[in-house]
Amino acid sequence: MTDLTRHATFREILAQPAIWSAWGTALPVTDLSAWISGTGAQEVWFCGAGTSAYIGDILAAGLEGQPGPRFRSVPTTDIVARPHAYLRGSPKLIVSFGRSGNSAESIGLVVALDTLAPTWPRLNITCNAASALGRDPKARVITLPEATHDRGFAMTSSFSTMLLTAAAIFDTGLPADGTARRFAALADALETLLPSFTEAARTARRPGRAVFLGSGPLAFAAREAALKVMELTAGQTPALWDSTLGFRHGPKSFTVGDTDLWLFRSADPHTRAYDEDLLAELRTQFPQSRVTAPEIPQPFGDLWSAPLYVALAQLLAVHWSDALGLNVDDPFAGRGTLTRVVSGVRLHPVTP
Repeated sequence: MTDLTRHATFREILAQPAIWSAWGTALPVTDLSAWISGTGAQEVWFCGAGTSAYIGDILAAGLEGQPGPRFRSVPTTDIVARPHAYLRGSPKLIVSFGRSGNSAESIGLVVALDTLAPTWPRLNITCNAASALGRDPKARVITLPEATHDRGFAMTSSFSTMLLTAAAIFDTGLPADGTARRFAALADALETLLPSFTEAARTARRPGRAVFLGSGPLAFAAREAALKVMELTAGQTPALWDSTLGFRHGPKSFTVGDTDLWLFRSADPHTRAYDEDLLAELRTQFPQSRVTAPEIPQPFGDLWSAPLYVALAQLLAVHWSDALGLNVDDPFAGRGTLTRVVSGVRLHPVTP
């Protein structure tokens, strides 16, 4: 059996429980919540690129309907390409996520904000204090523990810890003094799940195609899961994501031959009924496929269980990448097509 501990990515996945537990006691939620309230912003934009954008998608869906400001997920890739279409009107609180904090789009967003919306409040959540996001003088900055600054190509602990950090700050259902307990409970849950996840990943076949499905925030967790599989297998395992109800509207045609599917079921009884319907349908219609609905504890709802579901996909992707003989920590080594921090983006000047 291959020793996966030689891969930094594998070690970083396994480190998540310890990171969450320690960070939950250090994160100054009360102070940050007061600062956010003091901005007076009626709209909060979650911004990032790639996985960092998917964090925003999960948050915006998971926080939908709660009282307070409106939440939107607006990728930095959209804003940088069309800054004048976005940076106008009443001030929004811009929450930027970035593992490196130095991607071209992270830098481009800072420049665009400085030029077109210099008075808009900013909250930067990054794993790298010495980055453009970490050193933005106009932003309130949250620097995550150094252990979240993943060495591997794929975002793993950085994804989950940035997501949980923002959830703790913006979820009004979390008691003001409950952050440490919530993070510890999630850490314990993942610690308990990791052995079964690792065994499931070890024994799972590498399918010709993979599909990840869910509803609300879990649909976007499925998006991150699909990305992990494609990234770490260097595109050799095509992966699709969709919502539980959206999948029937055409994307189900992706399911051919040895396509395997994972359904992230919701904690909400009404939503879960639709998940169960699709689960039964898939198992009937695609007997050649392996359809998995992981059993995940969800005492805090779908937003908070998203990183637990994604952890399974992270492990599947590592095992499949290793089985393909790839460098798990840099699957595109020697190709120059994809890099850990996106390269090749030329920023164009922003005019007022």
